[in-house]
Formats: sequence, structure tokens, C-alpha cells
Amino acid sequence: MPIPEDGYPRAAGVSPRLQVSERTGSTNADLVAAVSEGAAADWPHLAVLLTTDQTAGRGRLDRSWTTPPGTALAVSVLVRVPGIPPAARGWIPLIAGAAMTRAIDVRLVGSGRSARLKWPNDVLVDGLKICGILAEVTADADAIVIGAGVNTSMTRSDLPVTTATSFGALGIEVDDDALLADYLSSLDEQLAALAGAHGNADVAGVRAEVEKVCVTLGLEVAVALPDGTTLEGVAERIAPDGRLVVAGRAVSAGDVVHVR
Repeated sequence: MPIPEDGYPRAAGVSPRLQVSERTGSTNADLVAAVSEGAAADWPHLAVLLTTDQTAGRGRLDRSWTTPPGTALAVSVLVRVPGIPPAARGWIPLIAGAAMTRAIDVRLVGSGRSARLKWPNDVLVDGLKICGILAEVTADADAIVIGAGVNTSMTRSDLPVTTATSFGALGIEVDDDALLADYLSSLDEQLAALAGAHGNADVAGVRAEVEKVCVTLGLEVAVALPDGTTLEGVAERIAPDGRLVVAGRAVSAGDVVHVR
């Protein structure tokens, strides 16, 4: 859908700065650059840059993706996390994935469907990807940009791959503003909890919240590791640092494929 005339009032009530671009290459690249070039006060915690027409989106493993104008919501959020120890920051992408999963799931109420999280931060509906998330560091070590691409009004014929879906393909009309507001609120709440627990995800309740929505746990998976090898086995649990434990081995990066 195109950018609404009245903007995003609910999301703007959560974010201290919400900036809309009519069209851009990558909201993540734009926000990373803006944070690096501007004063910290210009881009506070939960500042948002978004568009419904992104021409050069980027995903994990440097994958690129594009969508027809007006059919997807690309949103990048700046989070400032000085209270979260560096060793615990691996939880940030998972928190974002869980927050978006919950926000999308609310939009599915009454449809007979539910949103689930594929570790670390893809959101699935009926096993198909409706949202991907990419977190990137900035020149400020305590500032991280979290980008999310949600397939909103995309038709089935618009979907780039057979493993993707969208609200439109599901026959559901979504309120982008309400979706974004719920995502930002949940994201902020869980980040604050992790900071308040000095990075301890169990004390913060963060690990339990992520595990609650994570469909990967208990499944047979194949993990394509960065060194070119593949690890196969059951996804047993999420480790205290956010890594996925597969067949007794904790992995922090790699493409995870649900085998069954």
C-alpha cells in the first residue's frame, strides 16, 4: 500500500523520531549513514526510518531483495543499548524477531493462522517467510540499526520466491501503523528488560519470550555454516547467549533450513 496521507500517528507516539522516505535504496544503509554523520541527539533511541518503496534491500549473508513499490514495509529502527553488555548483544536480533512475530501474530487473529519465529529472526506464517530482519552496527558502538522488511499487500504473483508469503497473499488487509507501533513497543520493552538484567536473558525473561514463539526448536535442521560445512541435527535449545544449539553444538551464524 502507498504511504498513508495521515502518516503513522500510532508509531510516532512510540518513536521520538519517525522519518518517512517516499523511495530509497535501503533504509538500513540510510540510517547507518545518518547516525554516523549526525549528532547522537538527532537520532535518539527508537528513531525510525521507513519506506514502502525500497529498491536495494539487503538481507543476511549479503542477499539482496526488491519488492514492487507499495507492497512491502521497509523499516529501520535505531536502538541505543549502552546498558546491554557486548557479550549479550547477540540477543538483540532475536528480540527484534520475537517482537515482530508478536506484532504480526496479532494481525492474524481470526484467520486460523499464526506467526512463528525461525531462528534467529525470520518471521513465518504457514511455514512461509513474511518478514526478514537484519541488524547492523554503526560507528557508535552502542547504537545498532535493526532493519525489517514486512510483505504487506504483495499479491501471490508478486512474491519473489515460493517460500515467501504476505498479508495480501493471505487475504488479510493490514494496518501498517498499528503493526509498527506494536513492534516498536515490544522491541523497546524487551531491550529494556535485558538492560535491566545486565544482559542476563534468563533473569530478563527474554530467552523465555523468544523460545515461546520459536518454531525452530525441536525440529530437524540443516545449518549451512560460514566455513562451508553443514551441521545437521535437532535444534535442541537456545543457549544463554542466544546461539542455537544443534546436536549439542552451539552456532551463532549460518543459514538454517527446517528439514522436518
